Amino acid sequence: MTGKGIRVALLLAMAGLLTQCDQPATNRLQGYVEGEFVYVAAPAGGKLERLPVQRGGQVKAGDSLFTLESVSERATRDEAERRVVQAHSTLEDAKKGKRPSEIASLEAQLLQARSALALAGETLVRQEKLASTGANSVDDLDRARSTYDQSKQHVTQLEEDLKTAALGLRTDQVAAAEADVKAREATLAKAEWDLSQKTQKAAQDALVFDTLYREGEWVAAGKPVVVLLPPANIKVRAFVPEPRIGSIHQGDRISVKIDGTAESFAGKVSYIFPQAEYTPPVIYSKESRDKLVFTIEIVFAPEVALKLHPGQPVDVQPGS
Repeated sequence: MTGKGIRVALLLAMAGLLTQCDQPATNRLQGYVEGEFVYVAAPAGGKLERLPVQRGGQVKAGDSLFTLESVSERATRDEAERRVVQAHSTLEDAKKGKRPSEIASLEAQLLQARSALALAGETLVRQEKLASTGANSVDDLDRARSTYDQSKQHVTQLEEDLKTAALGLRTDQVAAAEADVKAREATLAKAEWDLSQKTQKAAQDALVFDTLYREGEWVAAGKPVVVLLPPANIKVRAFVPEPRIGSIHQGDRISVKIDGTAESFAGKVSYIFPQAEYTPPVIYSKESRDKLVFTIEIVFAPEVALKLHPGQPVDVQPGS
């Protein structure tokens, strides 16, 4: 082959390589790992007493994350407990009658009144007999009748007092005591909740992504102390060109690869964003539509998600 022929052959080979480079070798998409973090805070402030977790560690659901000092909340809870006991005692006392000694005193007074009534009755009978013979005056008879009537009324009064003493307080007073018990119990429940919130626990299995305070530091109310990353919150976001978005559906299987390993991670499409990104202005010509991309989210099983790291770039292979 002449030198001219060799040059032609080389040019043809280079053109073939350039043509292959211009054509995409695969249908892979670009994406990155994203983590939706859980920021754990307490509703009330306080000094950080305990921080049993460390950044990078794993926690199980129910594990303690941190504890703030709780002297004030504990004192409030104890006071609320004592007030509940007091309210229950007041209610039980309201339902009872008077004390046995008070009832015994009323019964003794009633016996005395009945004895006085019997004596007044006998006196009245004698005065009536004497009045029939004119042996006494009208005033003596009137006084005897008056004494008898007063004694009779006194007996009636003591009998009613004794009945009332056995009944306890009135219905509306008992209802008021019951309402006070419920109010005190609600206050106790609130105090117990406030105390419990000084210790925060993990709601689910998660990675301790970060800790934002050290033991002994003051934590303001509502300020996160621990940042968690549950496996279910680790996702991949990939960008699909507009011409290919119609071939991808929610639930489709997706293969994800990361740098540094030949291993593929299986996931599935959980969400397709309804709006395009990088939208060109006004007119969607054929050329401008090629610039549109749609974001999709891909989720993984927990054991797979833990192998991915937020911010990590990935290659996404649909339909595999």
